Amino acid sequence: MLKKRIIPCLDIKEGSTVKGVNFEGLRNAGDPVELAVKYEQDGADELVFLDITATIEERKTFVELVRKIGNELSIPFTVGGGISSVEDVRKLLEAGADKISINSSAVKNPQLISTLAKEFGSQCVVVAIDTRLAGNIDWVHIKGGREKTEWMTLEWAREAESLGAGEILLTSMDGDGTKNGFDLRITKLVSENVGIPVIASGGAGNAADFLKVFNETKATGALAASVFHFNEIGIMDLKELLKSKKINVR
Repeated sequence: MLKKRIIPCLDIKEGSTVKGVNFEGLRNAGDPVELAVKYEQDGADELVFLDITATIEERKTFVELVRKIGNELSIPFTVGGGISSVEDVRKLLEAGADKISINSSAVKNPQLISTLAKEFGSQCVVVAIDTRLAGNIDWVHIKGGREKTEWMTLEWAREAESLGAGEILLTSMDGDGTKNGFDLRITKLVSENVGIPVIASGGAGNAADFLKVFNETKATGALAASVFHFNEIGIMDLKELLKSKKINVR
């Protein structure tokens, strides 16, 4: 069985770490390089860097910032935002990323998943899915959550797996930043119906939320931002709690 992973997320806008609620109302959360170093020291298993406005602003991810962070890290490092080609991925991997995350570009061009998996290996390709419930249906959203697609969430997760994705980063837009807990329903649905690892994201508010998502779903990772950025949860304390509850963490 895969050990469970605790994964801080750096949402980057204009070179700074930011955090909002339901993808809106962003506030500054600190220097991304300093935070990355802190999280590795604190015992994070992996780190995710998302350039959250790259797609909307039709530009590429900040490669130099990725390089600065990558130079400081030894834990796995996933980078996303504005990635749409083999060349984009090659530049980010050369800058220090271990995995890349694609979202809008994958929905618009699903074959991109297969192309990247063939070029770099499935283990390198994370498909990020931003999901929101509307009319009792879970819909995939793109462009930083601004645009609803025609894909239903589970259908798209299965398609991404079949095309070669090695992992899914599943973010509940309804839960994002609310600290009301992970969306156990959609996380359970997706993680039980695909054969690749699923990272739960959106809504973590306290240590008990991590315990629930690992106990009640098949998610292999749990991602959070503000509770780590603002020192509301200590990563080592969280891991000790999970171990005491017989959760197999790294």
